[in-house]
Amino acid sequence: MSAANYLPEVLETTDAVTIASGFTFTEGPLWHPDDFWYFVDLRPNRLHKVKIGQKAELVRNTEGGNGTTFDLQGRLIVCEGDGRKVTRTGADGKVEVLAGNYKGGRFSRPNDVVCHTNGSIYFTDPDKRRPYHEREIPGRAGDNNLWDGAGVYRVATDGTVSLIANCEYPNGLAFSPDERTLYVANTRSSKYIHKINLDAAGNMVSRGIFCDMNEGTEPGIPDGLKVDSLGRVYCTGPGGIWVMAPDGKRVGIIKFPEQSVNFAFGGPDMRTLFCCAHTSVYTLRVKVPGNPHPWYKLRK
Repeated sequence: MSAANYLPEVLETTDAVTIASGFTFTEGPLWHPDDFWYFVDLRPNRLHKVKIGQKAELVRNTEGGNGTTFDLQGRLIVCEGDGRKVTRTGADGKVEVLAGNYKGGRFSRPNDVVCHTNGSIYFTDPDKRRPYHEREIPGRAGDNNLWDGAGVYRVATDGTVSLIANCEYPNGLAFSPDERTLYVANTRSSKYIHKINLDAAGNMVSRGIFCDMNEGTEPGIPDGLKVDSLGRVYCTGPGGIWVMAPDGKRVGIIKFPEQSVNFAFGGPDMRTLFCCAHTSVYTLRVKVPGNPHPWYKLRK
């Protein structure tokens, strides 16, 4: 048993299993109910899929593919940061742009994405890796046209794009089980998790800081973020994947052989934790299932 991963409230297994390796920077993990996993190799712009026990396969090249999810029809949604867009892949394999601009300006670098049970798609668009002269989102009324564009956006089922909340450097995001809270990882200058309270329609009504993650000297930043069925929040951070109770109190840190970048819950029982950690992808087993994607529920 790994002493570093002695977290009896969280883990069923403590030693990470290497599923695939030899990559440059893995990201965007997502479990498919046909029992395989999607993930991206960020630097060479490749989307892969892997079935545990088999070799990873290339699905397609991307334009800076990063965060992934499904819509309610099971179509793959990918944030493609270099292409400044969020894409959707149909059952026929055709890739189309789901969201590419807001108020006439292209997004800076869409990063992570989730699906609401009503079918709307929420995604983050940080801007600090895009030079000022390349940022195109126009200003809001009343602020002298000064607007960096960084925020959480929503694509409604009719295709309308709206800004849900402006953020400092929004990265990973996840809903609470009742979808009345949207957690957003803030990555760069300050390390913390936003807590955005939503109304029944999915609009922001208030916000605050859920957890300060400016602690420790080990590598790691708030990036990948998920929630389990008990409402506990998991987020990459210094030292590994932090696990926090719904009140923000830290339960512990799950450690992997490499720096954790992003992760997802999956498997038929939603108790396999699939972690993207730089050059490899790993799994551990947890005791409490992850909060399932709404499409998984519709398939049952």
